[in-house]
Amino acid sequence: MLAGGVDAVLVETAQDLLQAKSAIVGAQRAMAAAGRRVPMFVQVTVETTGTMLLGSEIGAALTALEPLGIDLIGLNCATGPAEMSEHLRFLSKNATVGVSVMPNAGLPELGPHGAVYPLSPGRAGQRPCAQFVREFGTTLVGGCCGTTPSTSGRWWRPCRTCRRRSADRAPSRPRPRSTSPCRSGRTPRC
Repeated sequence: MLAGGVDAVLVETAQDLLQAKSAIVGAQRAMAAAGRRVPMFVQVTVETTGTMLLGSEIGAALTALEPLGIDLIGLNCATGPAEMSEHLRFLSKNATVGVSVMPNAGLPELGPHGAVYPLSPGRAGQRPCAQFVREFGTTLVGGCCGTTPSTSGRWWRPCRTCRRRSADRAPSRPRPRSTSPCRSGRTPRC
């Protein structure tokens, strides 16, 4: 991907902190080998239980992943916009890097032909991503399962005119000189 000219690396739908850490370290090693660094975005998946699949809370995800030198942290998959709000609020107040979001088109409902997502593109008043930009200062918005190009227009077009709120973030901390355990030659301990 790096040789092909990607603009960024997105690790998404991370349901386990070790999985996310491994993907970050692997991408950093590839960047070091290629002599090219691109922004690294990581999105974890928080279930309706309020935790990642293996039980980690959003605060643990932020604490474990932000120090690895990522440029953006966020949420995607598993739930819709409503269920992501409180986790995004936490990230917007505590992350020192940008925040992103890619919700599903609602909570999936199992039907006779598989999963169906209840937030159709035509549903009036659906502007979740614009709300996330205004309220939480998200810098990257998108969609996951059940979203379509039609959803794009309804959810994301309003973001073009949103005034992004400056998130009440934790004060920026200087990154360590070697943000990647790979560049320093150390083997990371997960």
